Formats: sequence, C-alpha cells, structure tokens
Amino acid sequence: MSKVIVTDHPLIQHKLTLMRDKNTGSKDFRELLTEISMLMGYEITRNVQLEEIEIETPVIKTKSKVIAGKKLGIVPILRAGLGMVDGLVSLTPAAKVGHVGLYRDPETLKPVEYYCKLPQDIEEREMIIVDPMLATGGSAVAAIDVLKSRGANSIKLVNLVAAPEGIAEVQKYHPDVDIYVAAIDEKLNDHGYIVPGLGDAGDRLYGTK
Repeated sequence: MSKVIVTDHPLIQHKLTLMRDKNTGSKDFRELLTEISMLMGYEITRNVQLEEIEIETPVIKTKSKVIAGKKLGIVPILRAGLGMVDGLVSLTPAAKVGHVGLYRDPETLKPVEYYCKLPQDIEEREMIIVDPMLATGGSAVAAIDVLKSRGANSIKLVNLVAAPEGIAEVQKYHPDVDIYVAAIDEKLNDHGYIVPGLGDAGDRLYGTK
C-alpha cells in the first residue's frame, strides 16, 4: 500500500490557513500556493539519491555530494495544478515539466483526457503529479493512468489538501504511488467539495467562477 506523507511544517500550516480564508484574494492565493509548493518540495525530494564527487574549494580539494540517479519530472493536472509548478521548479530547476488536461464528463462523471504533453524520457524520471486538491480522486487516478500508459514507472502524487475518500481511491487503483499532502481534511460534501477545504482552487487562483 502506498504511503501518505503529511508535510505539517509550521510554515506550511500557517500559509495553508491563509489560503483557506475566503477573504484571501487571487494574488495572495497564488503566492501562498507557490511558497507552500516549494516548502513541500523539501519533503518530496528527501530520498533523492546522492553520489560523491571531488571538487576544489578555495581552501582544499575535498569530496562532496551531488544529486544522482533518476531525474525529476513535474506534471500539473490542468488547470489548478499549474499553481504548484513554479515553487517546485525553483527548487529543482533541472526538472522537466509536462502537462495533463482532464475534464469531467457531465453524464458519466468520469475524467476524460483532453491534453497530454510529457517529457520524452519519462521512463527515466521520477514523475511528480501536482494538483492542489485531492477530492474524489478521479482526476488523480486518471492522471496516473496516463503517465503509466506513457511509460512512467516512478510516480509521486502531491496535493495541498486531500479528502480521505480521494486518498482511498488513489490507493485502491495505484497502491505503488506515494501521496504527499499538506493536510487531510474531514470529508467530501454532497457536491464533491472537500470540507473544510478551501473552495475551488482553480477559481481562486485565477479569479474565475
């Protein structure tokens, strides 16, 4: 079964509270999401492999560590996931960025893929799927399906706020994918919104309704 890692650093929790506040406008919401994404990146990359190389400091030759092993790929689920990209890229500037677009079919309520552009060497990278909300889990499961069908074999899912129902859905279909969240909220309401949540992340990011 996949692990669920809650990054409950005080700075993350403080910024998340500000994001939850309905009076926080789009500009501040975007900035806070970027900041939290960067802070979560420290935990997401905690187990990145290192190797030792020899360098020369201004004082002496020495051995020191650099990142080795799998390179990273960041894949936002459009559109709200875009708000998490800048924070992670600022931390890992060598990462490549792909995009997956999904919409919910109004009749079947199932996610439908409408756009997909991924790095060509996806099978050689540790892919990080980002989306602020993990509600029903449908979009996350579909996005993971898309990446696996394109050859990805190492995937992490990163969400700001998750509902227990969404976590269970991802674990049911993709038990090999670890989930990183800033908070696990109480439940979903009758409309599929996370409670207490923070509303529609896409609308709050971009000032739409």
